[in-house]
Amino acid sequence: MLVRDLTDGEAVARTLLVRESSRGTARNGSDYLRLILGDRSGTVPARLWDCSDDHSAVAVTGAVVHVTGRYEVHERYGAQVMVRELRAAEPGEYDLADLLDAPAHDAEKMEEGLRDLIATVQDPDLRRLLDALLGPESEVWPEYLAAPAAKRYHEAYRHGLLEHSLSVAQSVSAISATFPGLDRDVAVTGALLHDIGKIEAYGFAGAAIEMTDAGRLQGEIPLGYYRVRRAIEELEGFPPARAEAILHIILSHHGALEHGSPVVPCTREATLVHMIDNLGGRLGSFDRLEKELPDGERWSGFDRALASSAYFASRAAA
Repeated sequence: MLVRDLTDGEAVARTLLVRESSRGTARNGSDYLRLILGDRSGTVPARLWDCSDDHSAVAVTGAVVHVTGRYEVHERYGAQVMVRELRAAEPGEYDLADLLDAPAHDAEKMEEGLRDLIATVQDPDLRRLLDALLGPESEVWPEYLAAPAAKRYHEAYRHGLLEHSLSVAQSVSAISATFPGLDRDVAVTGALLHDIGKIEAYGFAGAAIEMTDAGRLQGEIPLGYYRVRRAIEELEGFPPARAEAILHIILSHHGALEHGSPVVPCTREATLVHMIDNLGGRLGSFDRLEKELPDGERWSGFDRALASSAYFASRAAA
């Protein structure tokens, strides 16, 4: 049984991945653990009252733990697992593939798609930049290949950055032929590099995703901007106008100042990348929510990323 299939009042005795862990103090002065536990189908909040230092040492972010307790849906606090016992899971008690979400396509297929797309970029300077950052022999490529696209809302798993960036770039490539005035090579290059800062902004704590110190202190957009700018400065004779076009896409791809972009999109190419990036993130949230739905359910709960619940017509038809 998966996390998404838990029902109110059900006893829980299973191995789960600790996605988040923090310690708090109750009004009576006793310590407790606040946890987010999960498997490949989703996550669930959990709480262990009267926890000890041993519990805190075991239930660190990224650890796999065996939990005994009860799943409850509280009218005020929502769904959570009330944990009675918690210990480190033994290696033979779980298969890590059951605890981790993953892309729909394997990494080799996605890399093949990325190589094919890069080969269509005709501008020699942009090809030099893409080869410097995403070439199979580049220092950056192994990090780009492994990185997640987010901590929680979309493509929050290993290879998620590649999946998201490739999807955005392929969509940008297809749409570029529809609207006049677009520089297709600039748009595709910007799409492939727009989230490259995430390789420094996110890291893996064991098997869980965490924001790094650099991610918290600087943010993924500045990290990506400086990485790409450094790469451009190392390429002799790189045209300043091309550099400005790519860097503007990276700086503006969140679309609004209140969403973390230092500037808003001011070019056709930056506007296109922002719109497709936003669409990809939102549709990725639908994928996440559908994976988390128990069999027979057609509506998700309220989701912050969508600012609404999600409805799945295919489940309604079934």
